[in-house]
Amino acid sequence: MSESLDDYRSDGRLTTDGWRAALEDGVLLGQTCADCEHVTAAPKAACARCGSRDLSTVQLPEEGTVYSVSRIEVAPAGFDAPYHVGLVTLGDARLTARLSDAAEIGDSVSFQDAVTTPEGPAPRFG
Repeated sequence: MSESLDDYRSDGRLTTDGWRAALEDGVLLGQTCADCEHVTAAPKAACARCGSRDLSTVQLPEEGTVYSVSRIEVAPAGFDAPYHVGLVTLGDARLTARLSDAAEIGDSVSFQDAVTTPEGPAPRFG
């Protein structure tokens, strides 16, 4: 990774804008809690498990396992259907992502890139 994790932080914290910028650069970021060691795949102001605000930015693994999957037949405005989304387990974190192909629970997947959506970039695994 050519960029430092600091390049994606604002005032020492990972923000949604920083998370999206990293994703567009092909970097999967998350946070880990210093108090309970909970890992999340999206920026938060406080730990979802214990409420601590002592969070550190971490780079997530690019290899994961499909935890759940759904095929979207009727898409929101701006999206082309059908497509697949899944909850992907990346080490200790879980991330909602676009899947490039149909997948089943337990399948191994790899981070491919960020797909552009009307709501911003989204990670794509395949």
